[in-house]
Amino acid sequence: MKILFLTDNFPPEVNAPATRTYEHCREWVKAGADVTVITCFPNFPQGKVYNGYRNKPFHKEEIDGIKVIRVWSYITANEGFIKRTFDFISFSLTSFIAGLFQKTDLIVATSPQFFTALSGRTLSFWKRKPWVMEVRDLWPESIKTVGALNDNIFIKYFDKEALFCYKRADKIIVVTDSFKKDLVSKGIKSDKIEVVKNGANLDLFQPIDKDISLLKELNLEGKKVLGYIGTHGMAHKLDFILDCAKELDANVYHILLIGAGAEKEKLKKKVQDENISNVTMLDSVSKDEVKRYLSILDASIINLKKSELFKTVIPSKIFENAAMQIPILMGVDGEARGIVEKYEAGLFYEPENKKDFLDKVDVLLNDDEKIQECKLGGEKLAQAFDRKVLAERMLNVLENLN
Repeated sequence: MKILFLTDNFPPEVNAPATRTYEHCREWVKAGADVTVITCFPNFPQGKVYNGYRNKPFHKEEIDGIKVIRVWSYITANEGFIKRTFDFISFSLTSFIAGLFQKTDLIVATSPQFFTALSGRTLSFWKRKPWVMEVRDLWPESIKTVGALNDNIFIKYFDKEALFCYKRADKIIVVTDSFKKDLVSKGIKSDKIEVVKNGANLDLFQPIDKDISLLKELNLEGKKVLGYIGTHGMAHKLDFILDCAKELDANVYHILLIGAGAEKEKLKKKVQDENISNVTMLDSVSKDEVKRYLSILDASIINLKKSELFKTVIPSKIFENAAMQIPILMGVDGEARGIVEKYEAGLFYEPENKKDFLDKVDVLLNDDEKIQECKLGGEKLAQAFDRKVLAERMLNVLENLN
């Protein structure tokens, strides 16, 4: 079976969408599928093309048996709604053009930005092939939630186009049960929607001893280290974590923030202006390097802005931390909280509730019995969300459609 997959994020980018697509496609190739990915030149989230690449009209390469076609797009940092929209639209157009020349049995187009879905929908029409819409985030609801844009004529247009994509897709794959409920409430038939959640690559993420050399390098020996590794965006509300850091004993606790994003410079300025001594901010690291940094964490922070919408999401960080048996401080309510609590892999704190956060830090980093419980729970959670199994499930959906 020939699969054409459209995504604006792909390795060497290391964010969750890039990882999910790559790990699924790699398993599909192993299973005998012929997979072609059309994507941008790697630039997320700084908006700068990675070393070794140049933003040009067309480039072909192969990664682990996956045929990768990179196309030109308007590249900008993950800052500002208008520029990002031009970025999305440009990829929609160039991916459509490149897709016209690819032989395929079906098309998969992944959100959250639905302009990629528009490209998949249009390719499906011209090539007379079925298409699958993968929904990793509810868009444009998510941009309203983080305050990037309020209700206006553009949002109404996006709402209508997103709904049209849902209706026109031959199959929809969502990453949470809550997303499926939301789409059903909008009139999409339940049997058209499959849930394939995120998971962990258990070959890559396994428990390892703390990296002592890294602790020395970061001057964190003897400290209890809490870490956040991921995008520093509007949705992640990391200024709340910095406010909490000020309330922690700097001689005992240290917070490590690793990543990039639209809010990073503001966060760095806050650390400097308010002289928050027990916070270290580092740039993004590769997927292989992430393991070293996870190994030195006594607990991993997963945090989002307090919102009803975010009760429907399941951050992919859950699964990698669980696989490494790192206790989780879960600042996301709803379905994500339910998973962590079901497997006893961490403790939930109410989003943006400083007292609750500090209380849970005290328990999770000082109660030896709870720490051991969370490690064992993480192991069980990771086994239940093995990426290989999930990739196979999604491939079965695609094969049944073909």
